[in-house]
Amino acid sequence: MNTPKATSIPERARAYLRTDIEQLTRVADELDPAFEAAVHLLAETLRGNGKLVLAGIGKSYHLAAKAAATFTSTGSPAVLLHPAEAPHGDLGILRDGDAAILLSYSGESREVVNLVPFIRRANVRIIAITGSPESRLARLADHSIRVNIEREACPFNLAPTTSSLVTLAVCDTLAMLVQEELGFTREAYGRLHPGGAIGDNLSLRVSDIMREGERLPHCREHDSVQAAVLVMTRCKSGAVGILDAQGNVTGIYTDGDLRRTLTQSVDLHTALLSEHMTRNPISISPDAHAADALKIFSRHNIDDLLVITPERKLVGMVDLQDIPKLKFFQEES
Repeated sequence: MNTPKATSIPERARAYLRTDIEQLTRVADELDPAFEAAVHLLAETLRGNGKLVLAGIGKSYHLAAKAAATFTSTGSPAVLLHPAEAPHGDLGILRDGDAAILLSYSGESREVVNLVPFIRRANVRIIAITGSPESRLARLADHSIRVNIEREACPFNLAPTTSSLVTLAVCDTLAMLVQEELGFTREAYGRLHPGGAIGDNLSLRVSDIMREGERLPHCREHDSVQAAVLVMTRCKSGAVGILDAQGNVTGIYTDGDLRRTLTQSVDLHTALLSEHMTRNPISISPDAHAADALKIFSRHNIDDLLVITPERKLVGMVDLQDIPKLKFFQEES
């Protein structure tokens, strides 16, 4: 397929991107049967306390670096080996029982092919990711995954553009499949990412983000609707938690409830919350993950969430407007 001629930059950009998409789809549709064997080999290696060693030369070296980082961050320890440095001492990272993933689209990169005998001396099994199943690298590997494409996005069909994309996608897919095979959990992922946005997403608890103390709006059942409105205004909240005489949560009164109350033409000064509140409100534990709060907001289409202990005591409130800046990773239902 030739990249279609186009007059504008956006049209040409779409053409190049479509080339990438088409070729990636092609690789997915023609998924190499060696994929399954490779996943089992990598999982077996890691279960045996071995590690993954990734190598490539040129652009493939940079792809190997990114792939090693992805494997490591998802619970599969991986290191990067530069073929040019390997014969000068870096072979010391290899241990019996490790597994190597060698990247070379042509399968003929001299530096990578020459690395194979050194790797074999350490009793390390090899997975090749290459565009040519008949290449020397493919023949020397224990398993060879083919990532053949029809053309590069490069207008000269020379620069490793699309081939780099599909190679990286295959490496990422391997990492995800090995992660699943090893039973790597969301909690384990959080332990490996304590910093930055991901760390916040996975380690924050509801108790870390909830409103409490003077910012926690609450009233008693016998209080008036007018009193609830004043509390909501003071706390800049869209709801108040309602407590009984023993201090247990019995309901919630929201700005939506207020609009419904107003349609009933009642006196807000004398109308009691017990008559207009929403009973048995949706709630969450202070020990729950912050991401779980967002799931509840999405699932129930609410804006305010009471934080309640098992003894039905109100300890906080999460307002949807407090968390839009947080990036949450939600598991599928």
